[in-house]
Amino acid sequence: MFNFFANIFGYILNFLYNLVNNYGLAIILFTLLIKIIMLPLSIKQQKTLKKSSELQEKMKILQFKYKNDPEQLNREVMSLYKEEKMNPFSGCFSAIVQFVLIISIFYLVKSPLTYMKKIEKPVLDNYISQIQQEGKQISDFYPEIDIIREKGKENEDVKINMDFLGLDLSKIPQQNINDYTVYILPALYIISSFISIRMTTAMTNKNKQDKKLLSSSSEEVKEEINEVDTIMQTNKMMSWLMPIMSISIAFVAPLGLALYWLINNLLMIVERIVLNYIMKKEESV
Repeated sequence: MFNFFANIFGYILNFLYNLVNNYGLAIILFTLLIKIIMLPLSIKQQKTLKKSSELQEKMKILQFKYKNDPEQLNREVMSLYKEEKMNPFSGCFSAIVQFVLIISIFYLVKSPLTYMKKIEKPVLDNYISQIQQEGKQISDFYPEIDIIREKGKENEDVKINMDFLGLDLSKIPQQNINDYTVYILPALYIISSFISIRMTTAMTNKNKQDKKLLSSSSEEVKEEINEVDTIMQTNKMMSWLMPIMSISIAFVAPLGLALYWLINNLLMIVERIVLNYIMKKEESV
């Protein structure tokens, strides 16, 4: 499955690369295009996030009311979702899509000659043999990156211009620990991830504060509500899981991947600000 999507993405990235003749610029345009394609899902996801936060108080009341009757609680919860026209598994679908994108684009950046240039394996194996015969080492995990470095200058078929604003997007942080430039893009990605997570948390908390309990507000109920926060904790965990996973991969992958994730995060931040503004205007009408 990942190979399938990486192959499709490779056609798109190669088309953009041929337009701008720069790997970094092509990745930025590619990221923007993917973001536009995914916009309907992003809109639905943000609406779901907002609606989910609005349902939290209702959920907590149900959890308190039916704490000794799990079966009735499940029925009431499903009835609530149906009443609010909300799919309780919509968040899972979004997470799956994000996971597929992460791995597929990792495949693409890891093997650009296979997925982007569409060079057959026997040809790549021949280049590897040539490099080894010259007494040079070649990576077991990123052989195509080494082929681009060693043979790209003399052979147009395997040439990819990976110089972007003074950064070599073919470099891998794990293999270039003493080169400070390899930490620039991952560091910016980490900062943008933190901002994105803070924005999501702030939006959720604000929506939560804007709602009042719809039933008893006795001290006993309030105490139980404070203890039962399962859905909120799950959302919080998921908001951290994907960035942590991405950061881990970014340090063992070529910098082109970190650039993709950085631009994706920046576009996501802008997207959330704009969508939140539009939804607020719609509510005020």
